[in-house]
Amino acid sequence: MPDPAPATAVEDTEGHGPRVCDDMTVEVALAVMAGARVEYLTVCDGDDQSTGVITLVRLAVLRESSEYTDRIRLRDVLDGRLPALSC
Repeated sequence: MPDPAPATAVEDTEGHGPRVCDDMTVEVALAVMAGARVEYLTVCDGDDQSTGVITLVRLAVLRESSEYTDRIRLRDVLDGRLPALSC
C-alpha cells in the first residue's frame, strides 16, 4: 500500500531549500515554509540570483516582535533594514 504522507518540497540545486523571490512578504514566506515543511528558504533577487537564506525561527521571532508589519519583505530582513532581533 502506498505511503499516504505528502511529499516535502524539492530543494534547489544548492541544497538550500525552496527558492523564493526577495519581494515576498514574511507572512507569505511563513505559509510557504509550512506548506513545504521546511525550516529555511533560499531568497533570490529579480535575476534569480541567491541573496541569502532565511530561517523559520528568524521569521517567527520577527512576526512576534513590535517591529513587525504585514508589509515587511524578505529583502528587508536580509538587508538588515530592521533592528536586530534575538533568535
